[in-house]
Amino acid sequence: MLHLLKAAVAAWSLLLPLAALSSEVVVYSARNEQLIKPLFDRYTEQTGVTVRYITDKAGPLLQRLEAEGRRTPADMLITVDAGNLWHAAENGVLAEISSPILEANVPANLRDPQGRWFGLSERARTLIYSTERVRPQELSTYEDLADPKWRGRLCLRTSKKVYNQSLVATLIARLGEERAEQIVRGWVDNLAVAPFSNDTKAMQAVAGGQCDVTIVNTYYFGRLQKQQPDIKLGIFWPNQDSSGVHINVSGAGVTRHAKNPEAAQALLEWLTSEAAQADFAGLNMEYPVNPKVTPDATVRAWGEFKADTLNVNEAGRLQSAAIRLMDRAGYR
Repeated sequence: MLHLLKAAVAAWSLLLPLAALSSEVVVYSARNEQLIKPLFDRYTEQTGVTVRYITDKAGPLLQRLEAEGRRTPADMLITVDAGNLWHAAENGVLAEISSPILEANVPANLRDPQGRWFGLSERARTLIYSTERVRPQELSTYEDLADPKWRGRLCLRTSKKVYNQSLVATLIARLGEERAEQIVRGWVDNLAVAPFSNDTKAMQAVAGGQCDVTIVNTYYFGRLQKQQPDIKLGIFWPNQDSSGVHINVSGAGVTRHAKNPEAAQALLEWLTSEAAQADFAGLNMEYPVNPKVTPDATVRAWGEFKADTLNVNEAGRLQSAAIRLMDRAGYR
């Protein structure tokens, strides 16, 4: 009998690694496949945990999680912009988790105060200008772009994109709603042409002479630089004597009804680690959230800057107010 028991224990010990290898995490991701698949493949190689994922835009993924409720197969949600992360948390699809690893790897202003989501990469929304028609000394702050001296010289992306909604939300948080509306009205007055559908088109308009300055996420500038190394555009870091450059994140959280919450948390912790952060941020020319990790060489070449330390959660909390404000100001 003892012999049979020992044999059974030995057989079970052999099965344990196989069980670990067969475990999996299901991820809903608003981050494009080419930016996450290399990381997931490496995680599987290192841990044996299979990562299955579905990619879509942020809105449809959130709607899907809400509709599925307890039936959802998703263990983790990855999405872009703190506004989207805030909405996911407030709509109850993300779980509160406590992790000393995540708290050590992700600065407090880049994560949800209640532990429902954590930043994975950091992006700056900054000024891009024509090096042929603008001197850097002419530029200073987001607020200054409302000055009449920029009349007919400003291009912007549409207000319908969450990135601009988050920027205006932080203006509200910093300056109050009345002052923020004055600034946005000034932007609208200074537009050279109607707002563009994306950041790349806004930069191309600057390069083509339709306007002189715009506001974009830095990784769009990096992509355009790679395509056109000689393009006559420069990057400028605004608000260096005040609040700092507007910062946003891509981020993730464990879903409220995750079937494998421990495995999802382990993946999330790994994605914020030194081992993964350089690639997670570098693949999209963003900044690592983990302060121990050095940015990609292309990103470093843009120079250092003072970043806004306001918790990015404010971009979500004040997003509805920002949308109403932009509508009142005629920013379409």
